Formats: sequence, C-alpha cells, structure tokens
Amino acid sequence: MPDPQISAVICTHNREQYLGAAIDSLLEQDFPHFEVIVVDNASTDRTREIVEARLSHPRLQYIYEPVPGLSVARNTGAKVARSSIIAYLDDDAEASPGWLSALYRAYQSNERLAIAGGKVTLLWPPNVTAPRWLSPGLAANLGDYDLGDAIVQIQNPNLTPRGLNYSVRRTFLDQIGGFDVNLGRVGKNLLSNEELYLTEQALKRDWQVAYIPDALVAHNVSLERTKAAWFLNRGWWQGISEHYREKVSGRTGAGQLRRGGERLVRGLYKSLKYFADPAQRFDNFVYAYCQIGYLQAVIQGMLATSDSKQPELSASGTKRPDS
Repeated sequence: MPDPQISAVICTHNREQYLGAAIDSLLEQDFPHFEVIVVDNASTDRTREIVEARLSHPRLQYIYEPVPGLSVARNTGAKVARSSIIAYLDDDAEASPGWLSALYRAYQSNERLAIAGGKVTLLWPPNVTAPRWLSPGLAANLGDYDLGDAIVQIQNPNLTPRGLNYSVRRTFLDQIGGFDVNLGRVGKNLLSNEELYLTEQALKRDWQVAYIPDALVAHNVSLERTKAAWFLNRGWWQGISEHYREKVSGRTGAGQLRRGGERLVRGLYKSLKYFADPAQRFDNFVYAYCQIGYLQAVIQGMLATSDSKQPELSASGTKRPDS
C-alpha cells in the first residue's frame, strides 16, 4: 500500500458496542491513500477481538496502550501514524464516506491550517428522543456541532471543533509537544478542554483552525448520556478542566475565586429566572454546578501552593465529592 496521505486514528476504551461500526466507517472511506490505527487504551472488554476480526484489511493497524487516558492514547496514535495529517474519530462515532477527503482538501488548500473538524449530528438510542430539558448548549456536550454549511475560520476557542471529529497537522502537534496528558478523559472521569487548549495554542502561534462542514460525522448517544446526572457530572469535570487550563496559561490567583463565584451566582439566578423553561432552567443549573467543581479545584490549588512541601494536585487527581 502506498504511503498514506492522511492517518485516521480511533482511541478506544471499553466501547465494544460501537467500535465495529466506527472502524467500518473508516475502512469504507472514498479517499485513495489512508491508514486506520486503533489505539486500544487499556480496554477490558472485547475490543481486541473486534479489531482482530478486521485486521485482514491492509489499511488497519492495532496498537495497545496500557497507560489510561485519552490524551495519552492520542499521542500514541500520532507517534505510530505515518502521514502529516492525523484525523481522530471517537470510538462511538461513524464517519461519512467523504470525511477524510474533506479534511485532506482543507489542509492541502491552506498550509497554515493546524486544526480542522466538521459537522456532528447525533444518533439517539432506539425508542429514545431528546429530553425536554436538553438545551442546544447541553447538546453540544453530546458532540452536537453545526456552524452552518460554509467553511468557518475559528477565532474563538470556544467554537473549536469537537474532539470526536477532529484533525491536526503533525508539524503543529510536534511544535506544542502533543496533547496535554493532564486534560482529556481518564477512565470514567470527564476531564475535557484538550481540544480547546490546542486551539488556543494554535491561534497564539499564528496557525489557523477551521470548521469544515463536509467533514460529517454522526455520534452515538449512549443511554447514560440521556440522564440528567450525566450532565451534572460532565459539568463538574468541565469546571476542573477549566481550572487546569487557566493554570497552564498562568491565569491563577485570587481573581479565580471572584470569577467562579460570580458565575455560580449568575447560573443559579438564571436557573430560577427560567424556571418555567425546562431546557433553560437545567442548562443554567449545570453551569452553576460546573462552577462548584471549578472553585473546589481553585481552592485546592491555592492551599497546595501555600505549602511548598506539598505539590499541587493535578486536575486528574481532583475527586468529585459524593452526591
């Protein structure tokens, strides 16, 4: 097989129910020269068996990564990948046949493009529809991402492409030292912000980030993600992730307490203000709950730095209280 012009990577951890469809969607791409790498991140289910059933395909490669963590697995995939463009697809997502073609064209037409991703639609479980309390903002936590039908140059990091439909140029990724292993999911925790952080780094270095509408991916919504408790847990870890992002950007200090406190009050106020609207009410309540996780991480960081003999807990070491 000729050297690939783009490398598709699936990082997976115990997602046997979706993994086969994700792999098959990549093996059926209409792009002529690509490879598919599955990084098994310490799975304990049938992951290896599912991949091995497809290993006769010349484009497919299996790698086992024993150190848990999505960012660790992504870095492992990047090291193994042979091309200059690395496209990441989540293990519970399915790429459209033209996904890699759309991404490749974007990089070929713009040598300063560092990061690109496309539109994401949601696939609900059988006989399940979107809950009444699910706002468009919270749907984004499920991966929903649609900036329209035209290419968009991203200037606001909060609009960065979703990690489940995400690609990066190798030269940029090497420049920043890969994905930050203190961000991104580890086991069942819901740390995030790794893509947002990469976008910040790209824009600071005069690279470009783009939304490519034709790079379409569908994301399966698991049953647990149709429950309100999942969104609260996700919001909590979002707050912890935000604290870590501020830490590595040198924006820690007493101002974090003020900002977090103001956001907490604003979220609770709006939750009450929109009490008659289930979606707006819950959206703002999750936002407020996020600030509690953020403030706990901030306080722990301040206490740790005040005692030089005790190193600060990393974001991945912060634990959520019982609820």
